[in-house]
Amino acid sequence: MNQGKIWTVVDPAVGIPLLLGSVAVTALLVHLAILQNTTWFPAFMQGGLKKAAAIVQVVG
Repeated sequence: MNQGKIWTVVDPAVGIPLLLGSVAVTALLVHLAILQNTTWFPAFMQGGLKKAAAIVQVVG
């Protein structure tokens, strides 16, 4: 581990929760940005179109 000396500067009791919290916040911000800037992702999260309905729209 080439960054192992960081724990001599930052206490692991502070650094690990801070690292995991920042990863969680980043993931939530990415999902929020995708939800706001695309049309397919909100439909995907709601279950999207049923297969029969999608076929009717494509053919009809």
